[in-house]
Amino acid sequence: MNLIRVPKHQISRRRFLNTFLNISGFSGISLLLSSCGIPIFEGTVGKLSEPLNQKIEALLQKSQTPVPEFSIADIQPDALIVNSFRFNPVINLEKYRLIVDGEVSNPLNLNLSEIHALPTKSMIIRHVCVEGWAAIVQWAGVGLRDIIALAQPSADVKYVYLQSADGYYSSWDIASALHPQTLLAYEKNGEPLPVENGAPLRLASPIKLGYKQSKWVMKVTLTSELSRNKGYWEDQGYEWFAGL
Repeated sequence: MNLIRVPKHQISRRRFLNTFLNISGFSGISLLLSSCGIPIFEGTVGKLSEPLNQKIEALLQKSQTPVPEFSIADIQPDALIVNSFRFNPVINLEKYRLIVDGEVSNPLNLNLSEIHALPTKSMIIRHVCVEGWAAIVQWAGVGLRDIIALAQPSADVKYVYLQSADGYYSSWDIASALHPQTLLAYEKNGEPLPVENGAPLRLASPIKLGYKQSKWVMKVTLTSELSRNKGYWEDQGYEWFAGL
């Protein structure tokens, strides 16, 4: 079994973040409560801790800097474990539409042919799961930033909400969504994306943990406000930013 070594800079970064939050008076329990969306904390802890987390994470991660990629020889085709939220949804590809709405001037309703006609981007990156495993995978698809640009978002947009065909939902900060290596992928390791991995479209990015990389994406909503419901796992206490 191959052991995955976490780079020292990642360890020190996480320690720094945890230390900063602790000395700033934001304990783990307060962050957990705000993530769960308990009303009494929504206007206090939620409003205070979430922007603080975002600012600190933004300082620790250059949001538009490409992450070094791997070679084809490094791909681990059998290492990507299939984790399903509820079930593998059955999607009619002929009727499939990607909806992009919210605070935009040009709402989108794209079929797969229109999506595949957009410039294709490919990358070989490490997919990291919060459960402790990782896999080097080649993803190809359309840049989420290209989709967002087509929708012409308002200058006030700060967040991106994603809804999946199986009921899963998540949200991203706009800077991470616009990262050049954040893709809506439709290929894996040079082949059409399998249904169990999120076909016809899934998020793939080297800057977020796996639970942020929604599968079976059906809808992308751009907004200036982060609502109480931030994501399926995030609402149960998982870190919202989940950056690597």
